Amino acid sequence: MKFLPKNEIKKTILVISDLHLGAGLIVVKRKNFLEDFHYDKELIEFIEYHGSLHYQEREVELIINGDFLDLLSVPFVPYFDDEFWSEEASLAKLKMIVNAHLEVFDALKNFITYPKNSIVYILGNHDAELVFESLRQYLVDLFPLEDQSKFKILLNTDDVYIPVEGVVLKHGHEYEVAHHYDPIKSIATDIDDKKYFIPPWGSYYVTRVINKFKEGRDYINSVRPINKFIINGIIYDTLYTVRFGFSNFYYFFMVRFLMIFKQKKGILDVLDLARQEIQLFQNYEILTEEFVTANEDVHALIVGHTHDPIYREYDDGSIFINTGTWTKMYNLDFGKNFYGARLTFAKIDVKEKLEPLENISSSKFDHLDISLNEWRGKSDLPFKEFRY
Repeated sequence: MKFLPKNEIKKTILVISDLHLGAGLIVVKRKNFLEDFHYDKELIEFIEYHGSLHYQEREVELIINGDFLDLLSVPFVPYFDDEFWSEEASLAKLKMIVNAHLEVFDALKNFITYPKNSIVYILGNHDAELVFESLRQYLVDLFPLEDQSKFKILLNTDDVYIPVEGVVLKHGHEYEVAHHYDPIKSIATDIDDKKYFIPPWGSYYVTRVINKFKEGRDYINSVRPINKFIINGIIYDTLYTVRFGFSNFYYFFMVRFLMIFKQKKGILDVLDLARQEIQLFQNYEILTEEFVTANEDVHALIVGHTHDPIYREYDDGSIFINTGTWTKMYNLDFGKNFYGARLTFAKIDVKEKLEPLENISSSKFDHLDISLNEWRGKSDLPFKEFRY
């Protein structure tokens, strides 16, 4: 009897995204309604687990695929209007986030001390202010000097990150006009040599509309799909939903529609551009299917951003993954009826390449085992904290 040869795993790649670490539950002795991340313990266990046991015998690359830090949702900072986007303000917000989640960063520092471990940080739209070199250097300096070369922050100037042949990563905000920014051209300097981040209009929308309404309904940005959220809101929470809808309309009309209209385009062009501007949380599976299936060099595309975990394998064996989020979500679709947080992550086990056997079909990506998983954590307690 002939047995198939066993190829051992030489590297494991872990991909997480959209954790949205904020300034903590309490900021200057006040409740922080903007904090969306409540799973420090589970994240620490996740990091520690993949830096121990059999993982110490192989390379482990942890990829943070955008929106790990939420610099758009830091309250009670003494910076207003344009000053909110200054380099000074961005650094102050970053320090607040780090201080609120020190144990998480301690776990990352410990993880990277192992010789074969590394961390790659890809920018999203909620942590876009890391385009400032001073912010990136602050994060790098959190790690011991001898390990800093194993922590890389990518500015997305190359559009995608390829950790291993056949696997392509991007955060996903690049597909939306509202959140797209150029990491090189998005910094402006005033006459006093003070630097400012030029955010996409979607970031203004988060800080000026979403954040204000979260104090009354902290789930305001966590319900999908948006059309069913609006319908249910009109029925069960009419006044608040109408106020929220009016604020959205007023903001978009004043900030975007008038700007487009002033370009002196025809009315049809104006309406088409406006439609493109408000296309948020699109179905990336449909948008990217051709990119995955038509490109022989791409076996898997992994994105985040929309907070909707997806694993899809196409007929040709190619794979699309959305790593979801580690924040609480509410889905009103009957097919996806879900309440709570799914601590999802993608895992890629890279095995030794073997010579193909006769009479057995194979592909050049057979050495890759790719999966989307849900971290359940560990606990010796017969209970867990309830958060409404």
